[in-house]
Amino acid sequence: MRASMRSNRSRDTKPELALRSAVHALGLRYRVAARPLPEIRRTADLVFTRAKVAVFLDGCFWHGCPEHHTKAATNAGFWADKVNTNRDRDRNTDKRLSEAGWQSIRIWEHQDPKQAALEIAAAVRVRRPASGS
Repeated sequence: MRASMRSNRSRDTKPELALRSAVHALGLRYRVAARPLPEIRRTADLVFTRAKVAVFLDGCFWHGCPEHHTKAATNAGFWADKVNTNRDRDRNTDKRLSEAGWQSIRIWEHQDPKQAALEIAAAVRVRRPASGS
């Protein structure tokens, strides 16, 4: 079990690369796999520090997508607990970021990256501090 868990990529997955490419094509720049709040051990997939927007690209299995999550055939109890723990942590992360003035955006891995990028861009542009004189 440990070997199979270690082989799962935590970053640079195909959905993540597609999303980053789509966001970059809209002219936005971001940090990759960064902690929005350094004191909290939670890493966002894309972080827009000036706008205080943290984007999380959630896997359908790992985060319990209502559309695509499937129950594990073996060790079902363990995996159900794992997914529930992930969901609880996601809610806690969103709450803590919100309390610190950040906006969390959660994207499912199955979502269209171009549509998701437009959603992200809209949030970043609204929250970006005005620059200039």
